[in-house]
Amino acid sequence: MKVLVIGGGAREHALCRSLSLDPDVTSLHCAPGNAGIAQVATLHSVDALDGPAVAALAAGLEADLVVVGPEAPLVAGVADAVRGRGIAVFGPSAEAARLEGSKAFAKEVMAAAGVPTARSYVCTTDEEIDRALDAFGPPYVVKDDGLAAGKGVVVTPDLEAARAHARGCEQVVIEEYLDGPEVSLFAVTDGECVVPLRPAQDFKRAHDGDEGPNTGGMGAYSPLPWADPKLADEVLATVLQPTVDEMRRRGTPFSGLLYAGLAITSRGVRVVEFNARFGDPETQVVLARLKTPLSGLLYAAATGTLAEFPPLRWSDDAAVTVVVASEGYPASPRTGDVIEGLEEVAEKDAPAAYVLHAGTRLDEEGRVVSAGGRVLSVTATGAGLAEAREHAYRAVSRIRLAGSHHRGDIAAAAAAEEAAAEREAAAERGAATAGEA
Repeated sequence: MKVLVIGGGAREHALCRSLSLDPDVTSLHCAPGNAGIAQVATLHSVDALDGPAVAALAAGLEADLVVVGPEAPLVAGVADAVRGRGIAVFGPSAEAARLEGSKAFAKEVMAAAGVPTARSYVCTTDEEIDRALDAFGPPYVVKDDGLAAGKGVVVTPDLEAARAHARGCEQVVIEEYLDGPEVSLFAVTDGECVVPLRPAQDFKRAHDGDEGPNTGGMGAYSPLPWADPKLADEVLATVLQPTVDEMRRRGTPFSGLLYAGLAITSRGVRVVEFNARFGDPETQVVLARLKTPLSGLLYAAATGTLAEFPPLRWSDDAAVTVVVASEGYPASPRTGDVIEGLEEVAEKDAPAAYVLHAGTRLDEEGRVVSAGGRVLSVTATGAGLAEAREHAYRAVSRIRLAGSHHRGDIAAAAAAEEAAAEREAAAERGAATAGEA
């Protein structure tokens, strides 16, 4: 089939990479794309927020499937425009994408569906903000109600910082702090059937040890050795299916990718937020482990035939991705710097490690240069998290970008936990063998 992917980040590069390896994809296009995506897809210049323009491009290409990557085009109704031309599209309608476009709306849907989440207040005035902050106390969790490119959330013990962020938002959601680790769980749905993917964990803070400001994500890994093996089934039953059913009941069925950001608290699983698309950088590690060809899965969701789709197949390997960010990210990223070492990674580290482009472009001399805050996602696989980390960081070490920074602790704690569990299992096997002898 002919596939058109909309977007130009590392998430879209990960999608395009998987689709380029899919034997059913005969022609792959991306708009607007980036310097890395250009190696696997034909690029087109289009405003990703312009629904009629995207629909016209898809029709002109005679695309069989359009995959909308980022949240902003979905909230802007790009998927509706494409569907209006009779073309299958993976991505929710503008009405359904409100699950991400408005945190207040998402809370309303969760309440109606009985989905466990944090207690919260929706505030529009200074007085409401102060009452809500006082009600919950520190640490304060303050969320811009609308889209903020992954940086609209402040979690802080500082009352004045929380108040300042809240007052800078037109409408804000203030909620109780949820203890426990966070997990990202994606699910593909056609509006009725829901198929969860494998869980992943990302790292939001800019620096090691979860220090520094919030970012769009500095790395991720999968699987999660510390998580309950039944986590995906539990979340499907208590969060994903009830939410999809509630959206259908409202007359705004959600088809596409439903992303549940979860906190595994002392009181059980709680939803932190919903997103209406693949997350970045978690997509990079989830797709690295998916063995089922991607186009058929996305097409089944887009055409309402997901219930007939065969069970997903997964690699037993672990995957780790490390984000290389430009100088000044996230506050004021510097762009235009030449990126070196990409060919070296391709020559020496593939196929165990590879580079997915995010904020890149080609300059007048044909060199790859930085064009955003998160510049590259270096993704690697291995027999376990320790091996995947080793492959990823070896590849990162070959990349040269002036002033760039990355975290050095992506998946480190999980890899240590995985190693400890393996030693314990080996000891138990040894004891059992000795007992039999």
